Amino acid sequence: ADPVTWKIRRKQIVPGFHSKWLNHMVGLFGYCNGPLLDSLENIVDTKGGVVEMEEKFCSVALDIIGKSVFNYDFGSVTNESPVIKAVYSALLEAEHRSMTPAPYWDIPLANQVVPRLRKFNADIGLLNNVLNDLITQAKTSRTAEDIEDLEKRDYSKIKDPSLLRFLVDMKGADIDDKQLRDDLMTMLIAGHETTAAVLTWALFELTKHPDCMAKVMEEIDRVFEGDMDRIPTMEDVKSMYYVRLVIAETLRMYPEPPLLIRRCREDNILPQGSGSVEDATVIRGMDMFISLYNIHRDAKFWPEPNTFDPMRFTRKFVNPEVKGWAGFDPRKWEGRLYPNEVSADYAYLPFGGGARKCIGDEFAMLEATVTLSMVLRRFKFQFDESRFTDVDIMEHPQDLNHPVGMRTGATIHTRQGLHMIMKRREPVTKV
Repeated sequence: ADPVTWKIRRKQIVPGFHSKWLNHMVGLFGYCNGPLLDSLENIVDTKGGVVEMEEKFCSVALDIIGKSVFNYDFGSVTNESPVIKAVYSALLEAEHRSMTPAPYWDIPLANQVVPRLRKFNADIGLLNNVLNDLITQAKTSRTAEDIEDLEKRDYSKIKDPSLLRFLVDMKGADIDDKQLRDDLMTMLIAGHETTAAVLTWALFELTKHPDCMAKVMEEIDRVFEGDMDRIPTMEDVKSMYYVRLVIAETLRMYPEPPLLIRRCREDNILPQGSGSVEDATVIRGMDMFISLYNIHRDAKFWPEPNTFDPMRFTRKFVNPEVKGWAGFDPRKWEGRLYPNEVSADYAYLPFGGGARKCIGDEFAMLEATVTLSMVLRRFKFQFDESRFTDVDIMEHPQDLNHPVGMRTGATIHTRQGLHMIMKRREPVTKV
């Protein structure tokens, strides 16, 4: 967005992610995971536990975004509707455009001639109609309040606790329907696929590393005291320290998105760091591509960067060879949900940094922690070896012929899906 529009919208949307709402969302995340767990139980009973988990994580993430942001039940875990198909089509097109250097869709008449664009426009039209209806319904029942009063709402007693309801009810935030619809569409695209990808790679790495999986299981069993069904609370999430480290390490190895694009607002000089260029000048208007994947796997910042090691975020690391870098200090993220960009002096940017940092960082961490803990509380997983080639599952998922494979676009996906075999976990006694 242009700076003026972005500043206005950011100021109005940020208050919606306040702590009381996030507390309520934890319970909603648990509720949305119910159909996923039922679906997985059915697969164990009827299909021998053979499942493609990337697809399952995509479905539950879409349902969570629908309920929390729009108060709309996609029901994608249990059914497939034209709306759900349109969502996935729009996501694929957004990813395609992010990787296409020449914007051919801006060519006059292209949208009327190119079949791909005609389908995309039809899908967007369907989604716009759904969002317009939801906005109209929300505005019809609007109760205008100051931000301070909205933040004091008892969300357990509100029929519609969605972010859309908050934005519509916010006094002084009179936005036209198109702008609000565009904001909602952005949150749908940005908040759905990213979390699904993180969950997919977290399960992949945990299955590769039984020692890490055992620690996760032990922590989950301890926090929930053997209860296989209780919906997590915010206190549970805070108690699952190791699970959150696993998600943080997954975001280091598989950042979502793997690339940030920023435009310089003013002339500046980049620090040399460990590079060979001194005083690299960037000028106003220049676009900069920042590879989070490369930064997060750079041995100058992260020892043994290709090793999955959740406990690395508990250890201090400083590298004098990188001029001007303060290093990683675990004390700087104490009391937070995850190791943020400040704790690593911007060598770790899972949600970006600065003024345009993702506003849904805590939302995403809570969602991922709840979902992963609920799935692993019920089931244990192993790779479906019938899908393997002669390539070792333990190494190099970025190889094109790897049985999982790595595909990069707006997010990092598997190339062939995460095919697993799952079994029910035996109920555990209180620990």
